[in-house]
Amino acid sequence: MSTIQWFPGHMAKARRQVEEKVKQVDLVFELLDARLPMASGNPMIDEVLGEKLRVILLTKSDLADPKVTKEWGDHFRAHHIKVLPIDTLSGEGIKKIPLISRELLKEKLASRDRKGIKSERIRAMVVGVPNVGKSALINRVAGRSIAKTGDRPGVTRTQQWIKVGDGMELLDTPGILWPKFEDQIVGFRLAASGAIREDILPVDEVGLYLLNYLGERYPELLRERYKIEEPESMEGLALLEEVGRHRGCMRRGGEIDYDKAADIVVKDLRSGRLGRVSLERPSDWEVEVDESDGDDSRD
Repeated sequence: MSTIQWFPGHMAKARRQVEEKVKQVDLVFELLDARLPMASGNPMIDEVLGEKLRVILLTKSDLADPKVTKEWGDHFRAHHIKVLPIDTLSGEGIKKIPLISRELLKEKLASRDRKGIKSERIRAMVVGVPNVGKSALINRVAGRSIAKTGDRPGVTRTQQWIKVGDGMELLDTPGILWPKFEDQIVGFRLAASGAIREDILPVDEVGLYLLNYLGERYPELLRERYKIEEPESMEGLALLEEVGRHRGCMRRGGEIDYDKAADIVVKDLRSGRLGRVSLERPSDWEVEVDESDGDDSRD
């Protein structure tokens, strides 16, 4: 896959809006997909936020491999970054968000009190790549449906302040993606998670990437879901053909419908029907950074 440069106009506008509003907030919640915390972390957001106080929220943790999520938690804490895995569907971790916020802002709130400012209101910005769960988080914290949600990237296009209780106001922002993907693995991981529109990367390529990865890291899930006997000894195309045959993805003449088979694999991953899968580990990223001379490191 060659370098993808795409940066839609609404995303450039979103960056400008975040730059304008970040001075008005006390802290920032950066949402990262627990299945791909580094790939879903936009370096551009680092530039925009600067030294602003930040909490990493690992979304969709119910879909990620719990052992790997723990590794990521240890990784972020080792770099002195506050991190909390959350699940917006079950509500796991959500109640800790106001507590963590007040703990981190304890000195600032005390300073306000000394100055005679009685307001304990906390204003926070919610940022992340498209489809990472920003609006779902706000709705869960608020206890009601306020922000628009959807299973496709780019549902939120404007910024809006939302009162969510516990003296907090959250600013929902449109997702901001990388302006280009020089590393094809980053692109495939984001596409597999649903952060990139399907017309950007062909579904058959994404499906092949996933099957190669799953055959190496999670062969037991392929055996269980698609009845493939020895997935660890097969390449992506052969695995895709097995999925196609097992799911009846056939064209006239008995040919495999590769797009349909790949779409099944991608949707099974996104929905969790395939099982709990993490698409990267901290150790993977360190290897990839070494191979690219460290250009993409966030540490």
